[in-house]
Amino acid sequence: MFPERLTKGYRAFLEGRFVVERGRYQTLAGLGQAPTIMVIGCVDSRVSPEVIFDAAPGEILVARNVANLVPRYESPTEEDPSHQHGTSAALEFAVRALKVRDIVVLGHALCGGIKAFASDEAPLTTSDFIGRWMSQIAPAAETVTAPREDGENYIRQLELASVELSLRNLMTFPFVKAAVEDGTLRLHGAYFGVASGKLLVRDEATGQFEPV
Repeated sequence: MFPERLTKGYRAFLEGRFVVERGRYQTLAGLGQAPTIMVIGCVDSRVSPEVIFDAAPGEILVARNVANLVPRYESPTEEDPSHQHGTSAALEFAVRALKVRDIVVLGHALCGGIKAFASDEAPLTTSDFIGRWMSQIAPAAETVTAPREDGENYIRQLELASVELSLRNLMTFPFVKAAVEDGTLRLHGAYFGVASGKLLVRDEATGQFEPV
């Protein structure tokens, strides 16, 4: 049976928000989507970009994965074709097809993926999906100054460092690098506090994350 929570939620949407935004949905259906912003976020159910940024339908393109990571670019011709790259495909669609003008990597507090990497405990090993996925942030961990034993401080620094790493990885994609260099695309880092609701945005000049 389909989850009752979703059925109730859909009915509330149909009778509420859809009534208010019916015209917008009809326009989007007829003309297609044209978002100017892409947000790469985490699958964490507490960190929905559409909710955090109060976005209307069609305003932002969202790609979500464990720990909001952007992998380094890999040419499909250089590896086993059975490997799939959902985040890379979404990124290519955003930049080359939709021609978004801004990409935001949205990290967050209390990230389970980051905590899993920091704890380095079974079953999150290199033999499972999460362990293999999170192994990508090893270069970010090397930049963290807090000792691993420092608990929350270490994890927070690693959460911010992983956003920095994803921003660097974005520039390994040829089509992203070209768009940034010709001024048609901007990259941003941000960090959301789940408990506080506070949003930090990375200052491009200083590299520091500052409150909005």
